[in-house]
Amino acid sequence: MNNHSTLPSPLVSILPLAVLITLIVLVVRLFPDDALNGASQVALMIASTVCVALTMIVYKMWTVFEDMIKKTVGDAGVSILILLLIGMMSATWMVSGVVPTMIYYGVQLMSPLFFLPCACIISSIISVVTGTSWTTIATIGIALMGIGDALGIPQPYTAGAIISGAYFGDKMSPMSDTTVLASSMAGADLFRHIRYMLYTTVPSISISLVLYLAIGLFYNGTEVEISQYLTGLSHGFNISLWTMLIPAFTGFLIYKKMPSLITLLLSSLAACVCAVILQPQALMHIAGEPTVNARSLFEGLMLTCYSKTGIDTGYEAINSLVATRGMIGMLSTVWLILCAMCFGSCMVASGMLRSITHVLLKSIRNTVSLVCSTVLSGVLLNLVMGDQFLSIIMNVSIYRDEYDRRGYRPELLSRSTEDSATVTSVLVPWTACGMTQSTVLGIPTLVYLPFCFFNILSPVMSCLAAIFGFVPKPEPLRQEYSTERPGQ
Repeated sequence: MNNHSTLPSPLVSILPLAVLITLIVLVVRLFPDDALNGASQVALMIASTVCVALTMIVYKMWTVFEDMIKKTVGDAGVSILILLLIGMMSATWMVSGVVPTMIYYGVQLMSPLFFLPCACIISSIISVVTGTSWTTIATIGIALMGIGDALGIPQPYTAGAIISGAYFGDKMSPMSDTTVLASSMAGADLFRHIRYMLYTTVPSISISLVLYLAIGLFYNGTEVEISQYLTGLSHGFNISLWTMLIPAFTGFLIYKKMPSLITLLLSSLAACVCAVILQPQALMHIAGEPTVNARSLFEGLMLTCYSKTGIDTGYEAINSLVATRGMIGMLSTVWLILCAMCFGSCMVASGMLRSITHVLLKSIRNTVSLVCSTVLSGVLLNLVMGDQFLSIIMNVSIYRDEYDRRGYRPELLSRSTEDSATVTSVLVPWTACGMTQSTVLGIPTLVYLPFCFFNILSPVMSCLAAIFGFVPKPEPLRQEYSTERPGQ
């Protein structure tokens, strides 16, 4: 801890985390449908206060907390802008007819039997190509949720399949921020890191697909009337394959490796142009104007981008499906992320996080305990830090010297970190990933959690791989190994 050689004891250090988990449990019980609109944020601030108070009883060091909060929140600026643009893009893809067209044709091509494994595979492919789970879920994920509704598949099942596939791609794509970050921080070659992850990732996704197929068999006998979906979507939107130019344009931007902010913004603007050309009646309805004119089109577009909208399709169930929230719908998530980062900053500045991880380091005796400790630490850091990128950085920083000292290849550290910190972030209600996907899909984090099979299996598979010896043999400590790594 800054200016002090003594860290808080592990028992004291775990108190803020215990307070947070207790408060979150109470919040979910008391506000099951409204936990994200303030109560969870207050719980995080209370836990932050406990952390600061316990530290300042002994040390007068408020400026350290303040500086850490400033740095962490400042680093999150781009992520917050991405969140707002995701809200904008989701809304414009809906109103422009992109998502309704996907749903319209998707419900006619898919069956309940194969829908969940197909949803997982489709999300995997899109996420590998794009390198981002967030964009995958905000685009094709929303369409798949609509198709699942039309086929009678419970929403938590669909959300779990989408998230499993999206995070498979997020983990395995060479264009993924998390993949590049984990490998560079550990000092591992990017493609060797990806190849080495196959030992744990392929079994995890294979078992997940089998489980989704088993669920599909259970629901195969459900008779679903999709004609009302087809009629309602046709009534509310101009269903046209021309709208698929928007996903194609977005894919082109991703292929050209345009920055995420530019890709999301240009995709949203292209969807706005599509809405003016193909969906003028929908924009008129959103604006509340009696006729289609320049004013109603402009007002409809602005409301679509930033506010909640609704389009009358003649069926209440479909109306709720095609309703959008725009950028304003992401504000609770932004609020929660800021509070979560405040809590994580306080845990780091106080030295409590280091105290907890030191306990984990002391328990290491062999390869199995080293890998299992790394995996456990990655999950714990998600609970504390509230951000997967910070969790990856902290996890690699904690264990890097220990892996070097024992002569293990850096790919073992980067794989163990990805198997835990990357994929479990979406399962924690107060992390940026958990709250973003919950907001985008409209399903509470703890509701879809049991069906995110890939995300649950990945940490377990990482530990099993170590137990059964699927790890590189320790190498003699070489002179070129140093404590300085790329990304440090």
